[in-house]
Amino acid sequence: MTRIILLLGATIGVASSAPAQQSGAGQAGRRPLLARADEIALARSAAPASVAAGARIYVLTEAGYVVADSGTTATVCAVFRTWPTALEPECLDAEAAASILPMELRRTELYHAGVTPAEANRVIAEGLAEGKFRMPTRLAVAYMMSAGQRLVGDDGRPAGRWKPHLMIYYPYLTNEAVGHHGNPDATAGLVVDPGRPTANLMVVVPDFVPVATARSSP
Repeated sequence: MTRIILLLGATIGVASSAPAQQSGAGQAGRRPLLARADEIALARSAAPASVAAGARIYVLTEAGYVVADSGTTATVCAVFRTWPTALEPECLDAEAAASILPMELRRTELYHAGVTPAEANRVIAEGLAEGKFRMPTRLAVAYMMSAGQRLVGDDGRPAGRWKPHLMIYYPYLTNEAVGHHGNPDATAGLVVDPGRPTANLMVVVPDFVPVATARSSP
């Protein structure tokens, strides 16, 4: 996410029409690798050029994530894979890149290596407790606006190219805190991972970013 997700638990109801994204969701198993140029382009397409231009880009290899483009700004883009068939392009601002990104990179690497979601969740929790990872210290933003996104819900069912959206991280935020009661509606923004360190307000935005317009050389 999971995440739509990094980190990506809450189950989002039918009325939201959103694929649930939850910490600890997903499935262990090898993720198919993309050609480097294709993964760079897909990662960059997670956000408009005003955000993605100059971003540092990570790509997944058999050994884990590596930097494919060092970039010139504090923004970072990568394609997460909560499920083996999922493609979750995200661009993260400086604060999200310093806090959420390391946990989500590690989660995908663990899944890719065959580690179960429960064990991966334990590793992330221990990393937070030991100071290897940290929570955001201010509002942190992740963009998921790629037309090439291929999402999977917590139930393992494909959601495909769902909707372009932003994830605004605010630790321990709840749906009640932002005015939702009962079954949250994604059209008004809802909280993913409510009450947890990785809680984020998901806000749907009007348009996808085409992958082709974001293509870059490796």
